[in-house]
Amino acid sequence: MSLVEQSCQACRADAPRASEEQIALWHEEVPLWKLVEENGCSKLQRLFSFADFAEAMSFSQRVAELAESLNHHPALLTEWGQVTVTWWTHKIGGLHQNDFICAARTDLLAQD
Repeated sequence: MSLVEQSCQACRADAPRASEEQIALWHEEVPLWKLVEENGCSKLQRLFSFADFAEAMSFSQRVAELAESLNHHPALLTEWGQVTVTWWTHKIGGLHQNDFICAARTDLLAQD
């Protein structure tokens, strides 16, 4: 089953972070996302480009609605003609399968 078809699971502070093997496997489904490290925390990040600020804001709103529906919230940086989306699991300070599911669903939003 692809990431986009899977459901996010409620994550607890004691949930394990994704292993290197899991990250490599899931990253194959969202190859446009960069794996970044910030303050010792692994994250998924992607820059989306748009024609203008209004389109960027519209996309940011759709990502916000997705985040609310899944109760999993990214960092969003909205600028003229671009939005940077960064997913990670705050409770565990790193990556979880939920982040890859959300990245895959964010990719679908960008296709609309």
